[in-house]
Amino acid sequence: MGKHVDTAMIMAAGKGTRMMPLTAERPKPLIEVGGIALLDHVLDHLRDAGIGKIVVNVHYLAAQVEQHLAASASDLNVRISDERDLLRDTGGGLVHALPIISDDPFLCVNADNCWTNAGENAISRLIAAWHDDHMDVLMLLIPLEVAYNSQGVGDFNMDENGQLSRRQGDLPANYVWTGIQMLSKRLIVDPPADVFSTNLFWDRAIAEGRCMGIVHEGLWFDVGYPAAIAATEARLAEHRAG
Repeated sequence: MGKHVDTAMIMAAGKGTRMMPLTAERPKPLIEVGGIALLDHVLDHLRDAGIGKIVVNVHYLAAQVEQHLAASASDLNVRISDERDLLRDTGGGLVHALPIISDDPFLCVNADNCWTNAGENAISRLIAAWHDDHMDVLMLLIPLEVAYNSQGVGDFNMDENGQLSRRQGDLPANYVWTGIQMLSKRLIVDPPADVFSTNLFWDRAIAEGRCMGIVHEGLWFDVGYPAAIAATEARLAEHRAG
């Protein structure tokens, strides 16, 4: 149960198409919510969980991300996984970054979400819940009904043991993936191409009964499109006001 983890990969290479026109001259990880860049929201949670090694993949407006990290994450051991030559999607991005990811398992966090903790840090909860003998993926999930700004109909269903399955047909699923997960390196093998989605790895884990989840305790927001920014700021202000 649980193990020491000190490395997280932050997915920050995407073009931020859904966030246009705000991303015309600024990469999505540097879009601000409540005056704080999304990337810094993520870094603050990782720091709070004691994570010291950060791998960040870059592609779109990469120099801006690198410059921001040099200023805002100088206290962390940051390494860049450079995808300037080819945007590899999430699965390809993991494969490309794997040589500079030192831990196994390791954390992987998307840079376009924002969350609060109710009690224990969500990253710390993931690490504590990891069981190497029966999981290759451990996802942080949020119930569909409180997945703020989410425009979908859920991603996964979860059984009483925490095992995940895909949404079936047109039926809504009970949970939305937060963009926060732990992965074992043993899953990141046999890539089909340079560019592909992490969905391939997830499907392998699901087929073997080794894709698991825990439910987030706190607020979570999809901040992937412009209108979500003001909605998130308003809900956070309401939350802080009690």
